Amino acid sequence: MIDPAAFVHPLAFVCGDVTLHDGASVWPYAVLRGDNERIVVGEGSNVQDGAVLHADPGLPCVLGARVTVGHRAVVHGATVEDDVLVGMGALVLNGAVLGAGSLVAAGAVVREGMAVPPGSLVAGVPARLMRATTDEERARIRRTAEAYLRLQARHRAGEFPAHPPTPGPTP
Repeated sequence: MIDPAAFVHPLAFVCGDVTLHDGASVWPYAVLRGDNERIVVGEGSNVQDGAVLHADPGLPCVLGARVTVGHRAVVHGATVEDDVLVGMGALVLNGAVLGAGSLVAAGAVVREGMAVPPGSLVAGVPARLMRATTDEERARIRRTAEAYLRLQARHRAGEFPAHPPTPGPTP
């Protein structure tokens, strides 16, 4: 089910058992494949360019409210609670749980079944608990989600039409 107030960019791919709640947004070249198990994207969450959400049977992919999944990140069969930022290029694997207010650093690999406590910063390959998130980091997570709500409104209004392809060289 895709809420009428959700935004799916025309270059995104969404199929199967996928629920997008009010204000959720899915950006160019993101892939949400609900063919094995359900995918839920919570209110005001954003799945940025080239990100992938997928799941295995019995391991749904569930994002809470105001979650940011950064460019080219992968969330596979994991639970992401409210107000979390998954950094660009990060991998979050089956059965992982990211607690509310957490931050996954760019490029981190969150192992299968890892439980990230609420309000934590994890980084590295494999991801390790680094420290608690700061007030500024938690505020930035909120601001990022809010910025994507504003951006989707601008896209809906037609402010950013796609450019026609540039013709290649003539043989």
